[in-house]
This record gives sequence, structure tokens and C-alpha cells, in this order.
Amino acid sequence: MARGNNYQIQARQAKDLFLTYDQGDIIRKFNLQFDETYLYLPMLGSTYRIHRKTGDMERRTGEDWLDGNSHGEVMSILDLLCDSREDRHLSGRLKAMSAFGLQFHQNLLEDRDPWAEKFERQPEGFRRACQALGGKPMPIGDIAYSIEVFDGLAIVAQLWLGDEEFPANLRWLWDENALQYIRYETMYYVVGVLLRRLAEEMD
Repeated sequence: MARGNNYQIQARQAKDLFLTYDQGDIIRKFNLQFDETYLYLPMLGSTYRIHRKTGDMERRTGEDWLDGNSHGEVMSILDLLCDSREDRHLSGRLKAMSAFGLQFHQNLLEDRDPWAEKFERQPEGFRRACQALGGKPMPIGDIAYSIEVFDGLAIVAQLWLGDEEFPANLRWLWDENALQYIRYETMYYVVGVLLRRLAEEMD
């Protein structure tokens, strides 16, 4: 419960900080659609809207707007909007997510991955889910898709199927300049949101 409360507090603080920014600058920086009440932006194949007076978020699903205030969604979107560099640009070269951070995190990424095992059991479902989020197939790994996060920045989900020696493995690749767009910690938030979206599409 305490962790959940901490996540809620962190998300609320991020929204409060967002409300101190000049929204006109954010609109121009990202060429966002907007009206008097909301800012609109795409992320991971869906359209989100942010309430301009509260920072609360909703995600478009079909004809409905659903709650989009999970910790991962809030932190991912607001990090991109508020803290990405003005001179951000893509390098066109991919880099493993583990290579952006500390060795401690790299070791964590090498453990058995229940998500990889889920996707290995349903490879066609994994492909369809990636495609439903706008993913483009990549010629790396056994199955790999590049899925745009926002503002041209994409994440590559690279699935290696298991064998008698090694379990299934899911690796994440980013453009080498990804840290011009988001913080290293935010990469984990984006991955968490993407995994939940893929599971929704598969289920």
C-alpha cells in the first residue's frame, strides 16, 4: 500500500509541476492539438488528452475516453513534454536499454522474464498486438517490432525465443539519443505501459 501511495504522490507532483509550465510553449515545441480544455498527443498507438487545469489524463479507446492516470503513463508523458531537450534529435542508431544505465539494472534485465515467456507461448498474438500499436517489424531477434512512443522516438521490442539452454528473452532497444527525450528511469515507465498495452491487445 505504501508503494502505491508513493506512486500516487509522485504522479500528483509531476502533474503539479506540469501545471507550472507555459502550455503554449509545450504546444509549439511538439506541435500538439489542443482546445480550451485539453492538450492531445499520441503515445504508443493511442491518443491521450491532458486536462489543462488539473493535469489529469485520459486515453482514447474506440469512441470512449478511459482513465490514463497510471503512474507509468503520467511519468512517461510528462517527462517527454516537460523535460525533453529543445535540440533533441534521433541518431538512427539503436542501443540496448541496459547499456544506458548502471550494471545493477543490466543484471536485473537478464533474469528470467515472465513477459518473454508469455509472448513466446503466443507469438502470433504478440505480433498482432505490436501491429495494433502501430509497430513496424524489424529484422533483429526472432520477433521484433519498432513502436513509436512519441515525437518520433520509438522503442524496439526484441523477442528471442527460448531453447533447451536459454529461456525466452525480451530485450528493449532505443535510439542512442533517447536520453535527449526522456530520463533513464522513464524508459522503465514506458516499458511498463507498453507491456500492459500489449497484454490488453493479446487478451
